[in-house]
Amino acid sequence: MVLKLSEQVVLVTGGARGLGAAISRAFAGEGARVVVNYRRSREAALALQAEFGQERVLAVQADVTDPAQVAALFAQAKAHFGEAVTTLVNNALVDFAFDGDARPQGEVIAWERFATQFEGSVRGALNTIQAAVPGMRGRGFGRIVNVGTNLFQNPVVPYHDYTASKAALLSLTRTMAADLGPHGITVNMLSGGLLRTTDASAATPEAVFDFIAAATPLRSVTTPAEFADAVLFFASPWSRAVTGQNLVVDGGLVKD
Repeated sequence: MVLKLSEQVVLVTGGARGLGAAISRAFAGEGARVVVNYRRSREAALALQAEFGQERVLAVQADVTDPAQVAALFAQAKAHFGEAVTTLVNNALVDFAFDGDARPQGEVIAWERFATQFEGSVRGALNTIQAAVPGMRGRGFGRIVNVGTNLFQNPVVPYHDYTASKAALLSLTRTMAADLGPHGITVNMLSGGLLRTTDASAATPEAVFDFIAAATPLRSVTTPAEFADAVLFFASPWSRAVTGQNLVVDGGLVKD
């Protein structure tokens, strides 16, 4: 079974601002029903809901690291749209800013920073995937897209905690792809570089953006909207035979 984008019920974690908002808008623009999950960005989430109308976009607060809140999130989505979530985008980023010069170096970074990122990237994704699977299995269709990073191929800044958590998320992506494939559920990762511009990358000096742009074949820094286009591909019928993959979306800067 394959669903068109317009037939899908999509949950975007951290979907209210930055990259998440671009992904939410991209799905809504294709006619999908979208659940915009947020933790603190209530006003931004409600603005997206108002932009498309509540029959198309529903804003729901939940901390994805809390299994009980995740269960309530999925229940509210099903109650509102009358169908289970078919498509899950794990985009939520927990308490991190891309401020390279201010990041602690490897010899001094505390384990607590790693624990925070693993809680958000790995535990959060595990919680949402486990909550999504029963509904997806019941439909014989599911699309799970995890948002990663190109930094574990190209570790040019000391984001040790963030990069390690995303590398672990890639492992989870591949093991879940093998586990869930027989149920018609695909699991993939999209790994971007620095995006121009999100709240998380706003602390990046303009000279860094220009340097990255000059190093890419496209001579530009990927935008959130461009990254969101690739998310749509992994949810679309055209990717029906693709699972367990990691697609780098950074203008050709990194070759995976």
